[in-house]
Amino acid sequence: MKTAKAMVLTGFGLNCDYETDHALKLVGAESRRVHINELIKGDKTGQRVELSDYHLLVFDGGFSWGDDHGAGVVLATRFRSHLGRQLDQFIADGKLIIGICNGFQVMVNLGLLPGLDGDYHSRTVALIPNDSGIFRDDWIHLAFNAESPCVFTQGLEYMPLPVRHGEGKLYASPEMIDRLEKQHLTVCTYAMPDGSPANGRFPFNPNGSLADIAGICDPTGRIFGLMPHPEAYNHWTNHPTWTRTKETLKRQGRSYPDGPGDGIKLFSNAVDYIKANL
Repeated sequence: MKTAKAMVLTGFGLNCDYETDHALKLVGAESRRVHINELIKGDKTGQRVELSDYHLLVFDGGFSWGDDHGAGVVLATRFRSHLGRQLDQFIADGKLIIGICNGFQVMVNLGLLPGLDGDYHSRTVALIPNDSGIFRDDWIHLAFNAESPCVFTQGLEYMPLPVRHGEGKLYASPEMIDRLEKQHLTVCTYAMPDGSPANGRFPFNPNGSLADIAGICDPTGRIFGLMPHPEAYNHWTNHPTWTRTKETLKRQGRSYPDGPGDGIKLFSNAVDYIKANL
């Protein structure tokens, strides 16, 4: 069976690489954590690490370069300056890219998203500071757009996931927001506990993101960015109410789950796509 090879970036403040690598391995991917300098300069033996050897590139979460010049700005600049041609070829080859939290911020700064009209260089949306003015570390409810072409979210309807960011408000012109919605590129939105739209209500929409947008994709559905952390819900005990759920089920004489969390489904979809198409 074909192996899905995933590259998870690490280095200079990124701190979700182990979780992401673990999540990918749980769904059968051959995942490797790669320091950005290994891509630019080669590994310790001098051997160049080639982006082209992989099917999936993950810009994972954290605080690259401490967000000192804005979230994701320095990493995006470094990536485009040194690896821009490789990145363009990676996209042209039909491969997958996902950006999570800081990774989403990097992708927006690179111009990878929303990638309208095949333009993966122009910055047309932004992720700006939360309306609350503070860093949010919480669990939110996420609703998925069934009409979205996004490879990572096929078949998903609703999911609780954690957020941890200070600059997560998706902002764009009214015309751009309208276009994203009409083309179903708004992959996931912040929702109420019952799955209905958050309609900007805090803390259900944790950052004030326009149209409650939590994640977007390009028109091909192969390039996807989101602020919540699917890799951080890799086991059912990651959820903050797992002990209560376990005790409730126990008192009802029912068995409780002992397996992966819902966030794993996004990575499983990616691996299935790679095996079928790449």
